[in-house]
Amino acid sequence: MIPTVVVGSARDIVEECGVARFLFTDFPLGNPFGKPWDKEMQSSIMDMALALLQSAWQGRTTIQTPFTWSEDETWRRSFMHVSQDQLEEYKKLGDVRRAEQAKVKKI
Repeated sequence: MIPTVVVGSARDIVEECGVARFLFTDFPLGNPFGKPWDKEMQSSIMDMALALLQSAWQGRTTIQTPFTWSEDETWRRSFMHVSQDQLEEYKKLGDVRRAEQAKVKKI
């Protein structure tokens, strides 16, 4: 058995998967170790993950970091937001991708 720690967001999904050790960061998806270029935050999160690896005495252990992404919660409203005009553009791009995939399947 190889001991592991998952560091990430999407707490509901990760906990549903039943991982052994989970260090939860309440950050935008794709940023599990914190803000880009914030080496101090990133190092602290790594230290917390390693400490969790050593200290968790039972499976399905979740610990939350004390860090916040910003002073307020406005990032939640705009993160991955798709406006109405973008919706049409993304639909067209999706149609093109599906058509290309259909061509490949015929080969």
